[in-house]
Amino acid sequence: MLHYAPFNLRYEAMLGPRILLARGISGLCCCLLFSALPVAQAADPNKVLRVAFEIEETGFDPVRVTDNYSSQVMEQVFETLLTYDYLARPAKLVAKTAESLPEVGDNGKTYLFHVRKGIYFHPDSAFKGKRRELTAADYAYSIKRFMDPKNRSPWRFLIDGKIIGLDELSAKAVKADRFDYDASVRGLELVDRYTLRVHLKETDYNFAYIMAMPAMSAVAREVIETYADDTNAHPIGTGAYILTSWVRKSKMILEANPDYREVIWDFAGSDDPRDRAAVAAMKGKRIPQIGRVEISVVAEEQSRWLAFQNGQIDYIDRFGSFAPVAIPQNKVAPDLAARGIALDRSVETEMTYTFFNMEDPVVGGMSKERIALRRAVAMAYDNDEEIRVIRQNQAMPLQSPVPPGVVGYDPKYRSIIRYDPALANKLLDYFGYKRGADGYRNNPDGSRLTIVLTSEPLAIRRDYDELWKKSLDVIGLRFEARKGPFSDNIKAAEACQLAMWGSAWHSDY
Repeated sequence: MLHYAPFNLRYEAMLGPRILLARGISGLCCCLLFSALPVAQAADPNKVLRVAFEIEETGFDPVRVTDNYSSQVMEQVFETLLTYDYLARPAKLVAKTAESLPEVGDNGKTYLFHVRKGIYFHPDSAFKGKRRELTAADYAYSIKRFMDPKNRSPWRFLIDGKIIGLDELSAKAVKADRFDYDASVRGLELVDRYTLRVHLKETDYNFAYIMAMPAMSAVAREVIETYADDTNAHPIGTGAYILTSWVRKSKMILEANPDYREVIWDFAGSDDPRDRAAVAAMKGKRIPQIGRVEISVVAEEQSRWLAFQNGQIDYIDRFGSFAPVAIPQNKVAPDLAARGIALDRSVETEMTYTFFNMEDPVVGGMSKERIALRRAVAMAYDNDEEIRVIRQNQAMPLQSPVPPGVVGYDPKYRSIIRYDPALANKLLDYFGYKRGADGYRNNPDGSRLTIVLTSEPLAIRRDYDELWKKSLDVIGLRFEARKGPFSDNIKAAEACQLAMWGSAWHSDY
């Protein structure tokens, strides 16, 4: 069930030296181009950006982690061969650790990447005191890790069945209970120390976009083998920031990498005033500019809002129930504007959704009765009320998995699954979900039926749980919200140990 595409509402507190330009917050070190411009001053250690995450991180191993908050940290620490032009619309690829975009040959079956020389991993004891340069072999090794059965990578689908010889190596690992990282793979050809040629089984002109995804970042084999028991806790990359402190589920501190190569901000903006402001402020400056980033996990919406008002964090987005206070009539409240607080508004290429576990004994399966049950649940949920009441109109409904701003979005398309509790009731009646004496429905075989939704122990989640109960009450389905920490819920989802859960997708395809 698709729910909404959020409006990205970001307040920017202009506090002394912490003047944060519109649309510049997320670009701490991403979407960068190399340039021959004169050397500019590096990160100012006195500049500190303070950020609040609403959900706790889960770890920092690129092949193992999928949540947005952990990924935001990893993107500052690790680097991919390719990335995106920061201001280009529509989006376009640019080189990151590669010298240039890949050379594509054989009708989209081969991709030749040249790794830029002189890029180094952050210092770590795994390197035994030596300076460790990034090479093409690091990307080959990192790609192999997706196919190691022991990693159980949720990102495996990105390359599963694509690269010549890699699936066969993975199959051998299943039988031998060991993945042979030293084995030669025809599809991962190391031409020389800095050159990787990837051979695909079939034509795929989207492969370059896959290589720009954060999960495709390079890790060092020495680090992974040194910390094999807890790779999530040892993010050692080549990025502009180093994770210098981590209190799990509480606080993370990133500090500018003093050994980061010379990268100059040199993007051309559009006619958008925000782009022009970003170009005027950043053009010719060396990346990164901010010396320290302090990230706190603040789960409750009210606590984040108070922290922002008190100057404890430098920007806030998705302020939900505080929207009427923050932006009455969609304008910054006068008292906030007087403090120099500005608003940046855009539609994110993101969607939220609720999914069913198809292996669950209650809602899963492909029998006509189970299909009818899932459709009835989808038709009973009131998306419009969620947007209006819970999200305070700071979102828009989605009709398909493709959000605005992504190629393939069709503003005229309408989903066949509409809000229609009356039809949902008829569907359940037809397929034998009869109501008992208490007014709630049972399974067609007469057994008790309860729809269980996984949730989190947060005030905002109670609002969603109440809306779910209200929606399912209308069609006579019992509802239970099963609470657990976000990180535990991710593990349960990956192990198929929950029935339903709400999640989000940031269109990272």
